[in-house]
Parts: sequence; C-alpha cells; structure tokens
Amino acid sequence: MEEITIQKAQEQVDHWIKTYGVRYFNELTNMAILTEEVGELARIIARTYGEQSFKESDRNRDLGDEMADVLWVLLCLANQTGIDLTEAFHKNLEKKTLRDKERHQNNQKLE
Repeated sequence: MEEITIQKAQEQVDHWIKTYGVRYFNELTNMAILTEEVGELARIIARTYGEQSFKESDRNRDLGDEMADVLWVLLCLANQTGIDLTEAFHKNLEKKTLRDKERHQNNQKLE
C-alpha cells in the first residue's frame, strides 16, 4: 500500500467527490455528518475499551473504518472551506509545542 500525505488525501477525496459524488454536501450538512461519524467511532471505542457491552449490531464494526469515515468527512470540510490541512497541522503542532512542551512533562498525574 502506498504512503499517502494529507495533501494527497485531500486531492483524492476531491477527485472522488467530483467523479462519483456529483458535488460536496454543503458545509452544514457535512458538519452534521462529521458529528454522526464521530458518534459512531465513540460507540465502538466505548464498547471496545470502556465499560459498555456490545450490542449485536455493533459487533462487526471496524474501528479503522470508523476512523477513516471521520477522516473522510474532515477532508471534505477542509476542501470545501479552502483549508490546507498539512499547513494547518504544522501550525497546530507548533502551537501545542510552544504552549505545552513543559506542562505535560511537569504534570505529576502523568508519572
């Protein structure tokens, strides 16, 4: 399987939407879909790693597929709002490093 960058993923999603999806759903619809997908991911996490038991309908869910669904809709939202997620990620990592580089190391709860 080939390695993929965030930029390439954004391009592939855009190509897929324009080829098979007719058009992007509007931003509000995609935000609602993102929320739904995060909820499905949370359900699997809660049942796999938390204290909830599985419902029969949840047993065959694939955690990786649920994460990919979240990523897909996030990439759609980035594309349609003009966000370069590679650039945004780098800026976010820099922000977190400047803000939190010592905070977590000095957190006694993490020892």
